[in-house]
Amino acid sequence: MAAIDHGADAVYIGASRFGARAAAGNSVEDIISLTAYAHRFAAKVYVTVNTIVYEDELEDTRQLIWQLYRAGVDAILIQDMGLLKMQLPRIALHASTQTDNRTVQKVGWLSDLGFERVVLARELSVREIAHIHKQRPEVELEVFVHGALCVSYSGQCYASQHCFARSANRGECAQFCRMKFDLVDADGHVVERERYLLSMKDLCQIDHLEELAAAGASSFKIEGRLKDVAYVKNVVAAYSRQLDNIIRKYPDRYRRASLGRMEYNFEPDLRKTFNRGYTNYFAAGRQAGIASFDTPKAMGESVGRVKEIRGNSFTVAGTATFANGDGLCFVNARHELQGFRVNRVDGNRLFPLSMPQGLKPGTPLHRNNDEAFAKIMARQTAVRKIPVKMTLQPTVDGIRLKMSLLDFPTSSGSSSKTNLYEGMKVCERICSHQEAQKPQRENIIKQLTKLGNTPYLCQEVELESGIDHLFIPSSLLADLRRGVTEQPIFPAPTLSDTPREAPTFAATSSLAWTPEYRRHPYLYNISNHLSKTFYQEQGLTTATADAFEVSASRPTRPLLMQCRHCIKFSLGYCERHGGKKPTWREPLYLRLADGHRFRLDFNCAECQMNLYAE
Repeated sequence: MAAIDHGADAVYIGASRFGARAAAGNSVEDIISLTAYAHRFAAKVYVTVNTIVYEDELEDTRQLIWQLYRAGVDAILIQDMGLLKMQLPRIALHASTQTDNRTVQKVGWLSDLGFERVVLARELSVREIAHIHKQRPEVELEVFVHGALCVSYSGQCYASQHCFARSANRGECAQFCRMKFDLVDADGHVVERERYLLSMKDLCQIDHLEELAAAGASSFKIEGRLKDVAYVKNVVAAYSRQLDNIIRKYPDRYRRASLGRMEYNFEPDLRKTFNRGYTNYFAAGRQAGIASFDTPKAMGESVGRVKEIRGNSFTVAGTATFANGDGLCFVNARHELQGFRVNRVDGNRLFPLSMPQGLKPGTPLHRNNDEAFAKIMARQTAVRKIPVKMTLQPTVDGIRLKMSLLDFPTSSGSSSKTNLYEGMKVCERICSHQEAQKPQRENIIKQLTKLGNTPYLCQEVELESGIDHLFIPSSLLADLRRGVTEQPIFPAPTLSDTPREAPTFAATSSLAWTPEYRRHPYLYNISNHLSKTFYQEQGLTTATADAFEVSASRPTRPLLMQCRHCIKFSLGYCERHGGKKPTWREPLYLRLADGHRFRLDFNCAECQMNLYAE
């Protein structure tokens, strides 16, 4: 609800089960409440049913999807293709990023199967997104623009399942990529010791929204796994403002997909909420600085450097202001993040609760908890209202009130879905026309603009045909006002018990979207008989292979990750991109503290790093 209040045109949310965030489930009852709230602003609710589904869960999954349909949700995001063999309701389908959507061929295949929208892999560049849109312009493309990054292509990571029996494809990721590794060469020499070599910074594309929109992205997605409400408020407000700026720049090209204008009681600042440092990832192609090798934790905003240490306090060189309770951190000489709490502030002199070891003059400082900003975010920080015009006019036997939505989407720059909105609400009452003994205009305006807890804000009142000379009781004006404001913006959906039609896409044998699918057929994530039947009908001869999670005969050294992130490049040793010549001998291995090793395979032709179990 906070996301809606702060400008989201849609929210995606997990249900009680079968979402890719197992620890972030929500009841159908809560989703019903959210849907009713979102639809007040013509905003959408998308529910994630995007795990692979085991055999004994198929019927529960089908029943859940029907419950969500009857709850009024606008679409479901799915991963398991077996669901397409079920008798599903007539609800829009979005292909989750868990379906590994990184090629034109994959996106086109999903569209032919009936998916209205495809959530693209986070790793794609603006140029790659534009290419997909050009080839398949009928498909709605959704792109991640902010939040945590998985180092592996989504849906293709089996490290957590292999090491901890917790499947990322079941929403139970154990954060293998946030662990500390040694990098070891073929001769056993340690190249890097105890570094977070698979830990990505957080994605931030706020300065690239215009490019992404021009490339064909129609939905910008903010990742918010287990984040608090302050994170939601701050990040959504920042992106909503930026999107409004783009629309003002190109009013004939774009429009918002929902209604309402936001008034914020704070200044959004992406540096203030949880982040591991920001990167635009591969938006402009491969670049340095996308990883956070020193820590997987939030570092927050840079606030200066230690200037002088004296006793139990120190001074900070910089322009930041501090407050009692601020959380600060720094990277120590052992490449470890060390944090501490500020107990007292005297100008730029800070008194920690306990003086941290390893703090030296010149040490860069970051703030990962801003106490003053947290207090601001704990209050009401935004109000969302739909601007309207009230028009009061006499009829032959009474009075009519019309309420028009002032930011109602017009045909200019809009999609064919504009007709989902009803731009005008009308209420009529029968009454006698009685001349007033004193002017009525002021009272009429006063009564019609009392919109209180409704989602509307009256910005204009028009009184037609001398109606302000008639006596109209305040109770009648209030009744007319309620009559228009209580009408839903969305027309009530017509629900059907008739299931959606099964996909009729022609069988094909060319579903190996990358070479890895041919060599490792468990990448299709087939975990139930419906999924197996689906792929066999599509002509996939290798569809007999079970998903990694349910396979009784896993390969000895399975492929666990496919990554566009390349450790060699990040360390400056990619000769194809002008790096230094390596001093080690390959293959390279990542080694955990318990001794487990994982071989790295560098497919330089595809600019991809694969990780195998040893």
